[in-house]
Amino acid sequence: MKKIYMDYAATTPVDPEVLKEMQPYFCKQFGNPSSLHSYGQKARKAVESVREKIGQFLNASPDEIVFTSGGTESNNFAIKGIAYANKERGNHIITSVVEHHAVIEPCKYLENQGFEVTYLKVDKNGFVNPDDVKEAIKDRTILISIMHANNEIGTIQPIAEIGKIAKERGIYFHTDAVQTFGHLNIDVDEMNVDLLSASAHKLYGPKGVGFLYIRKGTRIIPFLHGGDQERGRRASTHNVPGIIGLGKAVELARKKMKEENVYLKRLRDKLITGVMRKIEETILNGPVVDEPESSDKRLPNNVNFGFKYIEGESLVLSLDMKGICASTGSACSSQSLEPSHVLLAIGLPPEIAHGSLRLTLGRYTEEGDVDYVLKVLPEVVSRLRSMSPLYRAGRDG
Repeated sequence: MKKIYMDYAATTPVDPEVLKEMQPYFCKQFGNPSSLHSYGQKARKAVESVREKIGQFLNASPDEIVFTSGGTESNNFAIKGIAYANKERGNHIITSVVEHHAVIEPCKYLENQGFEVTYLKVDKNGFVNPDDVKEAIKDRTILISIMHANNEIGTIQPIAEIGKIAKERGIYFHTDAVQTFGHLNIDVDEMNVDLLSASAHKLYGPKGVGFLYIRKGTRIIPFLHGGDQERGRRASTHNVPGIIGLGKAVELARKKMKEENVYLKRLRDKLITGVMRKIEETILNGPVVDEPESSDKRLPNNVNFGFKYIEGESLVLSLDMKGICASTGSACSSQSLEPSHVLLAIGLPPEIAHGSLRLTLGRYTEEGDVDYVLKVLPEVVSRLRSMSPLYRAGRDG
């Protein structure tokens, strides 16, 4: 049975060109960049070349890039690092209710440490209103953290507008760009961003490596303490193969992003149109795509449906048996029996939030994969609903 992977938001396969670029740094060019001998200096030169690639991609200076183990560390570094470094100025942080757990949990931790956090509500499509950001600002506000795009429903936030508000008030602005780096154009100056988190495994690079962009002059304390790597901002021996893989993934993204996004949007819209037409009592979660203005406010590869009268977990397992790999939401919370906090935040009742399905497309998705999903998904939903007392009661009523 052919396996169709439609969970690119959870992780992506390593591109063969990325793997090829990484391989020499495991056994041949294995030096520690902190070493003074030739092995170490070759590794250092390679690491610094990646820093330059990322800087060019973001319109940032290379020395504003700090390598980390991935998105979770980068988010923790940004939020806790800013909070503790600026606590004399204030103790108030603004974020949203639809952030990834890697932002929400650090904020909850800081609340237990005496900080105050405002969690902004979103509208039915998951958008943060910039006016709500303005109203939430206090004299003690030191940080605003709003994700670039939502990992579950694909909503692309008005980051530049929110960043302008933060800049005008002298407040640090962080964005979690884990779902967008390598997939959307990002200019940290145009977006008015002071800190930005990203992870390699979301753009066909390896797991276990990412970075935090930190604008020059930002007052932040290190998240990890130890050696003086990363100019004293992040201790730990560099993951050289991982960093090299990240660099190659960025290089490929620059070449392929525009063409890929056109392709993925077409498949995304075909999938949405087909499912909404074939399966009754279905809700599209997140921004609509049937209008040009709205289409660009959703990630090019993201689809999230709510199916009434069924459980998302049963749906995912049933699809897997048919060779389709999908998810009910964030991979980081897939072991939880609680409904998605994102879907609840946009106003879905728990019983519908429990019936969600996220399908995310990627570089290796083929048109035939979408056709197969459009054939199998209605059959699976119909079978599961036939076993649902709630569905039968609704039909009889």
